[in-house]
Amino acid sequence: MIIAIASDHAGVQLKAEIKEFLISQGVDCRDLGPEGSSSVDYPDYGLKVAEMVSRGDVERGVLICGTGIGMSIVANKLPGVRAALCSEPVSARMSRLHNNANILVMGGRMIGAVMAQEIVKTWLATPFEGGRHEIRLGKITVIENKYSNEIKKS
Repeated sequence: MIIAIASDHAGVQLKAEIKEFLISQGVDCRDLGPEGSSSVDYPDYGLKVAEMVSRGDVERGVLICGTGIGMSIVANKLPGVRAALCSEPVSARMSRLHNNANILVMGGRMIGAVMAQEIVKTWLATPFEGGRHEIRLGKITVIENKYSNEIKKS
């Protein structure tokens, strides 16, 4: 599995720790930045990961900003992206089981490295349940397509 990972300045430290953890788990990790702790704009980095997931260049992504809220908003603007903000393993598990989340978002100022590793481990290990949830995701795709097409007509 190939995972794209990025953060803003508030998530750089946690991103480095999660990247190291992913690599230790045998995951091919593409770090899309940033490198240092100088202030950056989270939409720039959230978009990079979300585009790769949306295009199918990578199977999944991980995004980290201060709270995780901004990255969630940015990532979920792209078609086919299902970004889930998770702060503990239960929400990570449910995001995969019921929503087939393909981007995990965490708040670098909200959780520590040990909790983040547990969240990532759970998120990676949990499969999509399918069934009735597939029908619901299909409805989300219809909504994406409808509004995408309406915007193109404008």
